[in-house]
Amino acid sequence: MDDQITVVKCGGAATIAHDALCAEIAALQRNGRRVLLVHGGAAELDRLAARLGLPQRRLTTPSGSSSRYTDPATLEVLTMALAGKVKPGLLAALARAGARAVGLTGLDAGLLTARRTAVHRAVLDGRKVVIRDDHNGRLTRVDPQLLRTLFAADVVPVVSPPALGEDGHPVNVDADRVATALAGALGAAELVFLTGAPGLLRDPADETSVVGRLELSPAEPPSPEIAGAGMTVKLQAAHDALLAGVGRVLIADGRRTGPLTAALAGQGTTVTLSEPVRTPAGS
Repeated sequence: MDDQITVVKCGGAATIAHDALCAEIAALQRNGRRVLLVHGGAAELDRLAARLGLPQRRLTTPSGSSSRYTDPATLEVLTMALAGKVKPGLLAALARAGARAVGLTGLDAGLLTARRTAVHRAVLDGRKVVIRDDHNGRLTRVDPQLLRTLFAADVVPVVSPPALGEDGHPVNVDADRVATALAGALGAAELVFLTGAPGLLRDPADETSVVGRLELSPAEPPSPEIAGAGMTVKLQAAHDALLAGVGRVLIADGRRTGPLTAALAGQGTTVTLSEPVRTPAGS
């Protein structure tokens, strides 16, 4: 584990304090910390799609999980929203704070590789259908070499989907999963999820009911019952990151002043494993 690397994942919602976050990242960098910023941008994608008159739909799998229906037109708008609007805004904020930063998608230098699900069954608009043109996928490989080169040059990498498909075409991947995979590949000391909530809540309707610490079993995935509304994917990602050797995962409020400083100080939910991951002998 590299105790000088922090991976931060933030959403693209207007409620997230992006300027404050970028100022904190610049300060950490000046103090010798290596910070990777991973971002999504669902809210900006929705705004841009609405301006272009492109309806947004969601797919529900037989198991009950939901995802954005990323048909070819939506994939094009997604790339424009993330790489053309959200990322330049973050890069500009980092520059104003005095940090040198580079914006990347998973398409750059083989950073992220994914396998698109070519055919799958889902529920769309209340009907059971077979989907063939969805461009969502799962990460199959990450290559952190470029990120390490940027760290060595005191540059902050700013990364988002899409990934490069195994067939050579762009694929939409979940940004939480991107942050998890890169944190594991880099051996990060911590992975910080900055969200629109103060952390994992015992009662989703009560923002004062934050779970301060949560220990997950290495042998079992987190139960959906403990996740609450909107946190299931993040807890699954946290579990994967910890199994990959990340020191700790923090889920904290991205809306507040000084969101990253507060998260690193423990103001949110700290997720760890209940016992260390056992490394096979000889590995």
